[in-house]
Amino acid sequence: MFTIFFILLIVVVVLTIVKKQNEVTPQAIKSISLARVIILVAMAIVLMTSALVQIGPGHVGVPILFGSVQDNVLKSGLNFVNPLVEVQKLDTRIQAYTMSGVKDEGAVQGDDAITSLSSDGLSLKLDVTVWFKLSENETPNLLRSIGTDYIEKIVRPATRTALRDVTVMFTATDIYSSKRDDFISEITKNLEKSFAGKGILLEKILLRNVELPARVKEAIDEKIAAEQRSQQMVYTLQKEKQEAERKKVEAGGIADAQRIISNTINPQYLQWKYIEALKELMNSKNNTIVITPYDQKLTPLLNLNQK
Repeated sequence: MFTIFFILLIVVVVLTIVKKQNEVTPQAIKSISLARVIILVAMAIVLMTSALVQIGPGHVGVPILFGSVQDNVLKSGLNFVNPLVEVQKLDTRIQAYTMSGVKDEGAVQGDDAITSLSSDGLSLKLDVTVWFKLSENETPNLLRSIGTDYIEKIVRPATRTALRDVTVMFTATDIYSSKRDDFISEITKNLEKSFAGKGILLEKILLRNVELPARVKEAIDEKIAAEQRSQQMVYTLQKEKQEAERKKVEAGGIADAQRIISNTINPQYLQWKYIEALKELMNSKNNTIVITPYDQKLTPLLNLNQK
């Protein structure tokens, strides 16, 4: 914008010089005057436009005056600035940088997974995504000391270094299974130290994949499967024990019931039940004849309480 304003200013000066020439006709003078007015209006518009800067949501603007980064930060919205300054816009939203072994998945084309050695000497390939954002108040210092290529200068090398430094503190089995969260926690602490004072804030480390040597992965999978089988066996034994206890209680209840019935049944009770049964047979719609042995007292001849 400043370049356009400067060009228009030169044109006005040239027209003014031409207008003062004696050879210029009155008609030409009138045309030059009209052109000067139009150019002056255009200069005013350019000047006003240069003084207004719109910053989009999730961004900030850092003014740069004659190559010098200013300390003030322009927030989202419409801002009035010195027409002579250049505004560098920076994204302060959460950004993701991925280093992956899968083609076209990471920021770098091809295999960009991080290869590192564990404490037991095994070579691991790690796929990682870093969530980070820029600190709004520190963007002038970031721009002044690092520039806009902060990902290549800070985020990428710091992440790869942190992963390698922390990996040598853990065994391959720990990273792959039991101590994965501890591994990520140590990387987070390491990266936060690397980003401190640089205007970059770490949000989260995502360990997306851990690729082990084939023989190691098979051994770990077998170990995990064995532990699961052992837990399943413990569950089965507990279940069988509970079922045995249930059957024992059930058998005791049946024995007690049989003992009570055996001790309480007498001839009068059996005689009454016998008469009730005959009554039901008489009222039945089916012509059925039932012959049961009984004594003179109409007591069914059953083998009761005989040892």
